[in-house]
Amino acid sequence: MRRLIKFILIILSLPSGTKVIAQADISMATHWYNRANYNPASIARTEYLYLFSNVRNQWVGVKGAPQVLNLQASAYIHDIHSAFGLSIVSDRIGVTKSYNPMVTYAYRIANERDWSFAMGISAGVFSRSIDGSLFEAVTIQDPAIQYDVSSTLKPDANIGFEYQTNHFILSLSQTHMLSVYRSDSLFLNTTHRYGSLTYINNNPELFNYHFGIQVVNRHNLTVIEGKAGIRFKRPTYLVGGPKEIFDIGVTYRSSQQITLLFGLNISQNMRIGYAYDQGFSNGYTPNGTHEMMIEFRIPSKAASTRCNCINADYWYH
Repeated sequence: MRRLIKFILIILSLPSGTKVIAQADISMATHWYNRANYNPASIARTEYLYLFSNVRNQWVGVKGAPQVLNLQASAYIHDIHSAFGLSIVSDRIGVTKSYNPMVTYAYRIANERDWSFAMGISAGVFSRSIDGSLFEAVTIQDPAIQYDVSSTLKPDANIGFEYQTNHFILSLSQTHMLSVYRSDSLFLNTTHRYGSLTYINNNPELFNYHFGIQVVNRHNLTVIEGKAGIRFKRPTYLVGGPKEIFDIGVTYRSSQQITLLFGLNISQNMRIGYAYDQGFSNGYTPNGTHEMMIEFRIPSKAASTRCNCINADYWYH
């Protein structure tokens, strides 16, 4: 275990290079419900086939503002203690657009009653294009502006580790590992490092609650985010216990953003969610951000192999 911890710290401490001035990862407020974009180890969900999608319209009212579409699917095969997943992210910002399809593998070790540990890696490609013909320059045919259409396609990889107990989830990961030491400022999505700790309490009869903190580092920029949420339940007085109904939450980022979240259980295996971001930085105060989310899961007959740390009927894993 000591060697494993040392290996994790070495991987996550890889520097991104002092010359990197590249693009940031997608910003999704609902990452607290699904961490797979940032941490491939999180797809090791043993109770079901998991489907997830969210769409984000950022800075409403600003022309060329970011628009993000994220699609994911993953499943766990208990005989080999492994999970496999697929994902694609589409990101449009101004005159640029990017696509990031990935395949993910995660391996899971667990003590069925007390803890689980997963290691994951994602591999795929990162494509970005810039359409200079869409620039609306103040000076027509400004020689300082590149009006051509250009694009690139590069390999991409993420790595992550996740440790769960009855009430805690510790997550460490690094995205875009192949971007280390690269200085391309137009097409590169630079390396990010993520660390988060979440406390979950499912014990009360009428509600669950959780608190979390996440730290994100990109080159010389570090953002800290805190989250608190409560999920209300309906007693069933059956062996399976109460059923979750809806949840509300709030997050705050050190980049001067606050988010309000709301989720609703349509059925036992289907949830929808909405998030509203409001920034307080100069110039963007009146321009909010809207995000919609949908989760769907198909229960697995292999659920008896799961770690019993968290009730299978609860969504927060």
